[in-house]
This record gives sequence, C-alpha cells and structure tokens, in this order.
Amino acid sequence: MKHVFVVDDEKNIRDILKKYIESQGYNVTLFDHGVNVITEIGRLKPDLIVLDIMMPGIDGMELCREIRKTCDIPIIFVTAKNEEIDRVLGLEIGADDYLSKPFSPRELVARIKNIFRRLERKPPHAEFIELNDLTLHKERRMLLKDGQEIKLTIKEYELIEFMADHPRLPFTREQLTRKVWGYDYYGDERLVDDLVKRIRKKLSEHDSSVQITTVWGYGYRLDV
Repeated sequence: MKHVFVVDDEKNIRDILKKYIESQGYNVTLFDHGVNVITEIGRLKPDLIVLDIMMPGIDGMELCREIRKTCDIPIIFVTAKNEEIDRVLGLEIGADDYLSKPFSPRELVARIKNIFRRLERKPPHAEFIELNDLTLHKERRMLLKDGQEIKLTIKEYELIEFMADHPRLPFTREQLTRKVWGYDYYGDERLVDDLVKRIRKKLSEHDSSVQITTVWGYGYRLDV
C-alpha cells in the first residue's frame, strides 16, 4: 500500500485530504508542522509528500530543500500563494507539482495517482540509452556520467528520458509539459523553461557533452 505524508498546519485541510486520499486505498500520516517530518521519512519511508508552504516554524520551502538533500521522494506543494514566481520557485527547489488553495481534493488525488502511475510504468523501449558520455538507466530511473549518478528530481528525469527517446527532435513547450506533467495538467508551460534550466546546470556541473538546445520560437531538442 502506498504511503502519503500530508503536512499542513490547518486541521480541517488535513482531515479532508486524509479522507480523500485514504478513499483511494493509500495510507496517510498527518503532520501539523514540519519539525519531525525528515525523521519520519527515514523511519516510515513514505511514497509521496503533500506539503503546505506557509507554515509556522520551518516552512514548506525550507523543508523541501532539506528533504532534497537526502532523497527524491515526490513532493506536491499546496499553498495559498498563487503568484508565478512562487510556483517556479517551488518547482526549482525540487517539488514535482503545485496546487494553489482553494483546490479540489479530487484534483489532488488525481495528481497523486498520476505521479504514482508514471513512476510505476515499465520502460517502453530499451532499458539503457547511451547519450555520448551519459547512460540513462530506465528501469532504475537513473542518469549516469562515467558511472557517477547525476541526481535528478522526478520531473527532471522524466523530461530527459522523453527527450532521450527522441534525440535531435524538437518539441514545443506544450508537448513537453504534457509529457512530463501528464495530459490532465493545467499548469504554466513556462515551467518547462525552469526544468530545462535546472537540467542544463546539472549537465554542466558534470562536464557532459550532451546539451538541451533552445529552438527559438518553438521549444527544445536534445543534442547528442
């Protein structure tokens, strides 16, 4: 059974989300603050975290940064903030999705299912893809440079896996958004720009010759 952490300082929201998520067959653990979350991640090994940003003490952004230092567990931010800069910043520090309050619990459950479905799908083609000095290991969802893992978030991995299946082919931002977030995602297509920026930075830090090239007026392509 999948295990979901819900971290939110509003009791009514915690209770509603617990009801909806448990109705889909998932186990739920609730937290009213972020202080003990990292310790409990190590103990209970959750499969996904629903994380409020605006909390007293350690806020969601800070907690996400701490979590990303040690693991790549999927994180969905929920927050009263709705500015583009907040969405981009949340995804930039490692969140996998973002919902602004008020939102439908059914939509949150749909996004949780979408993340689990994408994580569990079988590799559609070859188990390995060689990209110049990189090796993409689909079954283990890892990107390696000379045997050393390049740490990627779930969305970063899904973007580069999709583009690695279609090297040198250009894709629009809309196409990449749908492939990475799913066809039921109604987010900002410009989030792809941020995702590409983060992957480029990591490839550069590992001195990889593989590049994600901007196709001006269209989108991006993976050049190998």
